[in-house]
Parts: sequence; C-alpha cells; structure tokens
Amino acid sequence: MADTFYHHAVLLQECIEQLDIQPNGIYLDATFGGGGHSREILRKLGPNGKLIAFDQDSDARRNLPQDERILFIPENFRYASRFLRMYKLTNLNGVLADLGVSSHQFDTAERGFSTRYNADLDMRMDARVSTKASDILNSYPEKKLQQLFEEYGEITNAKALVQLVMKERNASHLLSIQSFKQVIAPVMYGNPNKYLAQVFQALRIEVNDELGALKDFLQTITPCLAPKGRLCVITFHSLEDRLVKHWMKEESFETSVSDTFLPQKKNNILELVHKKPILPSADEEKRNPRSRSAKLRVAARKSDSKT
Repeated sequence: MADTFYHHAVLLQECIEQLDIQPNGIYLDATFGGGGHSREILRKLGPNGKLIAFDQDSDARRNLPQDERILFIPENFRYASRFLRMYKLTNLNGVLADLGVSSHQFDTAERGFSTRYNADLDMRMDARVSTKASDILNSYPEKKLQQLFEEYGEITNAKALVQLVMKERNASHLLSIQSFKQVIAPVMYGNPNKYLAQVFQALRIEVNDELGALKDFLQTITPCLAPKGRLCVITFHSLEDRLVKHWMKEESFETSVSDTFLPQKKNNILELVHKKPILPSADEEKRNPRSRSAKLRVAARKSDSKT
C-alpha cells in the first residue's frame, strides 16, 4: 500500500534535514504509520545503516518496504527503549516521532476515529487493547468523565456535556458515533465540527493513553541517543506540544512557580537545536490541510554528555 493512500508524511523534508542523517547511522522511526518518513530515511542511509520502526497499529505493517536495513517492531513506542536494549541498538543517531493520527485511521470508518461516519465508538490504535471509547462513556464516574473532557478536550462546558451522557447511558448504552452525537447535540456551541473534534480528541487520548505513552517515550528514549543524536518530534495539539517543549528544555514534565527565577539545570543531556518549532510551509498546508496544526521540535544530545 502506497504512503499516499495511507498518510501524507508531514514536514517530510524538514524532518530529514533536522535528523542530519549519517549513512552508517542508527535511526528510529517511533511512529511508522504509512512509512513515508522511514522510506526517506532509508534513501539517505548507506548499506550499513540501520532503521528501527515501531507502530502499534497492525495495519501499518502493510506499508513495510522490502529492505534488510529496517527492523519493524509492532508495539507502542512507549516500549521502544526495552526493545532497543534487547537488540543492542541503544546508540541512536536520530529519533523521529510523528504524533499525529494517520489519515488511514481517520478515513477507515470502522476504526471509530472520525465524526464523519456512523460506526462503533472504538478509537483504539492497537486492537489488542480492550477498552474502547464506548466503554469509557458507559463506565467512567461522572467526575472522571468531566475531568477527561476538560483536560484532554479543553471543553468549557464539560459539566453539561457529561450530565447528558450520564442521563442517556442509564437509558441505553452509548455505542455508536451517531447516537453519541445526537445525545450531546443540545450542549454543542460554536462550530459543531470543532466541538466534536475536541470531544473525540479527549476520548481518543484516554483510550490510547497518548500523553502517558509520550511521557514514557521521551523519558526512556533520551538516554538512548548517541552524542549529537537528534530527537525530532511532530505534535498536533497543545497538550502534547507542551510536554515535548518542556521535556526538550528541562528534561522534566513538572513545573513550579520558582522555575522562572532559577537558571536552567546544567546536568541536562539535551540541548535545543531550535528555540521555536518548525511549521509546515503554506504550500504543504494547501496540499495537506491536516498538516496545519503540526509543529516540529528538535533537540540534540550534548556532545560531552555521558552515554
């Protein structure tokens, strides 16, 4: 299956440039997807170069190129460091993680990611995971649901939204996208498509523990970088972008009031390559509207940090 039918590789040339690919280097594509980034990395690698690719979505395996230099591991990228240690590939020259949901996942109705279709409320990126979006809607306590929509969807009237959900699920389970949309229609405000997108984002993040996985990944993959090795992460919404930005700068996810008055810690092993994120060009946004919210942040392991 060609990448163009699966997912447009966002910020493709920018990623390749920032990875600063060495022909004999070892690289990690943490979110293989349609394989567009991986194929471009392979073009830059020599015969002795190595690429490790991760993807928890079983559909991604269809996009694997026939190339002995690539090792594909069908797991969530939060476990990348474990497998890298197992294969003795912990001296990475570059890491790329594209955190976006693939076009394939959005456009496959039965996956339940898109508000455009009437399908089961699924949203699992890994079919081996047991909890679906419908399970969350029908089982979570009221306060936990409200917190979910406030934090992950940034829904300002989350309380009213959840009250409708609680009322309806006592009468009949919320299992389909269409029934869920009908239930929450009375509390939707502003642009209904944007409101639904925020609601679905919150459910998807919870189903796949996306922010937890991202934290695990950043903490465990950073020590796997070789000196001067690049860490490149593409984010698509403010929640994950804040995590990546803070990790690259502080190597921590915690903030405190006193942070502003303290000098940056000297024992960090990462340094920013660019202070500001790299954004898609106007031409890319026109060709691929889904790239509009993409931000590429880049850091590198310090050359004098201990391995």
